[in-house]
Amino acid sequence: MFNTLNSGRFWLTLACAGALPWLPLRPACAQETAAVTAPRYDPALARSLGADERGIRPYVLVILKTGPKKMAAGPERDAMFQGHFANMSRLAAEGKLAVAGPLDGVDGWRGLFVFATGDLEEARALAASDPVLIQGEMVAEFHKFYGSAALMAVREIHDKIQVKAP
Repeated sequence: MFNTLNSGRFWLTLACAGALPWLPLRPACAQETAAVTAPRYDPALARSLGADERGIRPYVLVILKTGPKKMAAGPERDAMFQGHFANMSRLAAEGKLAVAGPLDGVDGWRGLFVFATGDLEEARALAASDPVLIQGEMVAEFHKFYGSAALMAVREIHDKIQVKAP
């Protein structure tokens, strides 16, 4: 506690928050606080993730909905979903799929893909390789999405936190 109270950051934070009315605030207070607390920009990381100056990049969000051809339970359906998961793994390994996952099924919304492209036609071509779409089990709805480039790091982080690989 003593070290914390003696730290310049502690007193600067209190002064900038107006918690020390007897201490006049200096005009550079907000700038000093920002310099002390702002995260450090990593240009190499930003470049590797395809980030613009705001740390954002274009994607295509794909909503997977229930399709017209529900396949009955059995070996063919199991094989279709095995192919679906293998396809997602391949696309993620190639850096083309940033995020994917199931939805709750409400209103027929079954899952999503976030493709690492801003081009709708490229996203359609990537999605067309998925067995659940090929078989008509699901249909895809495509939307341009502008989001954090950090999504591109999800796979690497996920690989480090999963106990059991699919």
